[in-house]
Parts: sequence; C-alpha cells; structure tokens
Amino acid sequence: MLKKKLLVVALASAFSLPALASDHTVTANVGFVSDYIFRGIAQTSHQPAVQGGIDYAHSSGLYAGVWGSNVSWIGDSGAVASGSVTMELDTYAGFRNTVIEDVGYDVGYVRFNYLGDYTETAGFAKADTHELYGSASYKFLSAKYSYSLGDFLTVKDAKGTSYIEVNANYTLADTGVMLGAHVGKQTFKPSSASIYTYTDYKLSVAKDFSGYVVGLAYTSTNAGPAWTYATGDKWGKGVVALSVLHSM
Repeated sequence: MLKKKLLVVALASAFSLPALASDHTVTANVGFVSDYIFRGIAQTSHQPAVQGGIDYAHSSGLYAGVWGSNVSWIGDSGAVASGSVTMELDTYAGFRNTVIEDVGYDVGYVRFNYLGDYTETAGFAKADTHELYGSASYKFLSAKYSYSLGDFLTVKDAKGTSYIEVNANYTLADTGVMLGAHVGKQTFKPSSASIYTYTDYKLSVAKDFSGYVVGLAYTSTNAGPAWTYATGDKWGKGVVALSVLHSM
C-alpha cells in the first residue's frame, strides 16, 4: 500500500512541471484498472491495480518515459523463495516518426523492472526483463514485434523470446467512442520453455470524458496448464476489465 501511495504522489507532483520549449513535451498519466492484464496474462491475480507514468517527447520523434503499477504475479507464481515483489516500474526510450502520410514507425527499448527485496526460487530467474521492439502503422492499424535480450519474466536463458501483435484502434466519427481489437502471440525460448507459448485476444471500447478515458476490455488466451496458479485459477482466462485513465 505504501508503494501505491508513493507512486500516486510522484505522479501528482509531475503534473506541476513547468512548461518546456515547444520542441519538448512532458506529460503524465494516472489510472486505475479492475484487473491488470499484460499480453493476456493476469499480473495482479485478477485484482485491481493503480498505475501511472511520465513521458517526455521531442519534436524530432525521440521519446522516453517511465511507467509503474502494483503487481503480485511473481510471488503468486512461486518464483519467490523469500521476500516479496509488489511493484513494476518500466523504463523505455525510442524514436517514432512518419514515412509518408498515414504511415508511421516506432523503434525502441524497454526494461521491465520489478522492485522488491527477494530471493528467487531455484530454477527461476529474476523477473527484470529487457526487450527491443519495432512497429509499423497505417491509419488505425499497427503491427509490433518485441524481442527479449535475455532472461524473460523469471524464465532463465530466454534470449529470443518474442511477442508479435496486430492492433486496430478506430474512433467512431462524431461520438468520440474508440473501438479496439488485438491479437498477439508470445513465443518462448528455449525449446524447454515452449509450454508457456500462447496466443491472446482482446476487444475493447473506450470514451474520453473531459480528460478521463473510461474503458472496458475483454481479454482471453489459449494459455495451457503451465499458466495456472497454485489455487487452480487460470492466469490467462477470459476476463472483462474496467479502466479509468487521466492524462495531463
């Protein structure tokens, strides 16, 4: 709970950042989700999460940022022998631009950081993960490929683990209603970790109410028995999640 409060305080203070030159933009966001789902997999054992981030962008296309959320999946998975991990804090940087009208690209690096004082269970790696990514977009359609540079979310020696996704995000004219559709495939390396490979799907709808974006999303996967909590609950089962995001 303390880490959640610190995250909210840090984000709130960012809202008072002074205006920068026109070439530079700093924005911040804070939000709530009823169920934190990442690539179709539950990150908080199907419980709510408080989230937020700060982003910097330059007119050239260069950008960087930090984003955080409470999590519980590392301990719930049995990957922690002692201690605890209750917060994810991601850092990223990249470059995005347009090639011609309606056609764009985005390339970058992201590190998923999991904060906590813990010792991993034998056979597991630390959860911290490095990825390179690249995406291309055309109007409301986009495709993205992410590539792991080493251990991947507690899976050891997982260099080459990848995630490929296709997304469609379309705003209905004169309504402000945003419709979304997504399909992605997480492929694990080495071959001994292939039991974790799965495909995920998502349908979503959202609307901006004076700076507060309220969304509803249904997510599901074909994740196999390897994605099961000790309680028997499925990590990748079909769920509906409500989200509220405020940006400044």
